[in-house]
Amino acid sequence: MPTKPRPKYLDLFTLAPKMSITAKVSILHRITGFLLFLSIPFVLYVLHKSLTSPDFYSSFYGVISTPIVKLIYLLFIFVFMYHMCAGVRYLFLDMDKGVEVHKAKLTAKIVIVVSILLTVILGAIIW
Repeated sequence: MPTKPRPKYLDLFTLAPKMSITAKVSILHRITGFLLFLSIPFVLYVLHKSLTSPDFYSSFYGVISTPIVKLIYLLFIFVFMYHMCAGVRYLFLDMDKGVEVHKAKLTAKIVIVVSILLTVILGAIIW
């Protein structure tokens, strides 16, 4: 009985230096989408509690004004901004805009730069 070839194990940490910028942007887009999905219950819970209880709002405001929580908040802002910018890029790719290799690499770099700039701007506002 012939055996089927086993699936090949692809170690992302070994392959990452060899990947193109477009592949890295794609993987990071998936990771940020997963992180945003995981944060939905927490955000909804905090929103509900802060709208229904003034005591919770005042105590939660005291917690989120600490520097460590602000760094976590800054990370969340980056995740959101990156996912949004990469999503816009993929919308254009779905319309066959920028699918050429040089344009795809350029738009991938633009996604990274714009998401970092938006994070810095919004981070300066909240800090």
